[in-house]
Amino acid sequence: MNLRIEIEREKDGRWIAEVPELPGVMAYGSTRKLALAKAKALALRVIADRLEHGEAGSELLRVSFRAA
Repeated sequence: MNLRIEIEREKDGRWIAEVPELPGVMAYGSTRKLALAKAKALALRVIADRLEHGEAGSELLRVSFRAA
């Protein structure tokens, strides 16, 4: 599964990164790089939780990210 990360800069200068395919996965960072890292880490936690609870299929066993 290829997860897209949407990233943009807020008016206050913070960056926000979101993974639309995983509802609720969004993270702020003071830099673009930090926001991306936080969003990836959160997405992996969500995926691990879904796998652990049998809520995900085999499509989540292979995951890659791309910034949009």
